[in-house]
Amino acid sequence: MAKRPTIADLAREAGVSVATVDRVLNARHPVREETARRVHEAARAIGYHAAGLIKQRLQRDLPHYRLGFILRKPAQQFYQDLARELEASVSTAQSFHGIPLIEFAPSHVPGDLVALLKDLGARCHAIAMVAPDHPKITAAVEELKAKGIPVFSLLSDFAAGVRQGYIGLNNRKVGRTAAWMFSKVAKRPGKVAVFVGSHRFQGHEIRDIGFRSYFRENAPTFEVLDPFMNLEKRQITYEATLDLMQREPELAGFYLAGGGMEGAISALREEGKGQDLVAIVNEITPESRAALADNIITMAVATPLSRLCQELMTLVVRAIETGTAETPGQTFLPFDIYLPENI
Repeated sequence: MAKRPTIADLAREAGVSVATVDRVLNARHPVREETARRVHEAARAIGYHAAGLIKQRLQRDLPHYRLGFILRKPAQQFYQDLARELEASVSTAQSFHGIPLIEFAPSHVPGDLVALLKDLGARCHAIAMVAPDHPKITAAVEELKAKGIPVFSLLSDFAAGVRQGYIGLNNRKVGRTAAWMFSKVAKRPGKVAVFVGSHRFQGHEIRDIGFRSYFRENAPTFEVLDPFMNLEKRQITYEATLDLMQREPELAGFYLAGGGMEGAISALREEGKGQDLVAIVNEITPESRAALADNIITMAVATPLSRLCQELMTLVVRAIETGTAETPGQTFLPFDIYLPENI
């Protein structure tokens, strides 16, 4: 039977004295936060029985914040994964006690989003949301800003100059990277189809712009078709993909700049064999991973969700504690690239 770790074992693991450990455990005298955290980490590492008590001591005097998050499409795996990462980042935050309030927008209609934004604004210290860029949403963000409630744009920017900050990918680079890969792996020049969820989503539009600019500059033998708006819906994308494969003999492939990739994958599985079509999508999910493994799609560009949420927590707490920024900024994260050979 393993010996139960003692205070002496804990002190040795943490690199502090037994007296310091005693102060952390019993709150007899103040201990530097860095030292207390080191003792807590050591307690967890060796399985010390009072690790939970130490955590309580650490968190006792921390501020409490309610954080609101507005996401889209609860049935999509990507947004389910994002919701889990947000909850995890809030629960493991070391500088505050957080209560995450996560809502999924009932539609992409600006009025519905404004109602949700105002509701959360009445209950939260700060909000982060995925939304289109629309004047009604900008006005709602401005109202919250006047009340001291910072709002962050996630994944796709909106309300520039009003929102507290944007955090996500550099979408122009995402689009150009997709175009670079497309032009290198296509077996022949031809027509290229681009799907966007909505022209109101800045992230989709900027990816489309970056994608087209690369082809204009570096691969003019390809013809990039006018973008197809799919509302990020699986069925619309599925039907449009089948139609393009059937009526465009010069089709070279597809770029999914937003959601709805599941529909394109289904269509390519059914009708794409033998056509040597390039297909590039955004985000890695079980479905896109399987499509990569089966060589149905060529590449997936993915958001590092864990890093996104951790960075967001830092920005949110800073905004709550120091006030809204005079010059709202952008935080660009490096994106991940998934190929059939590295999944």
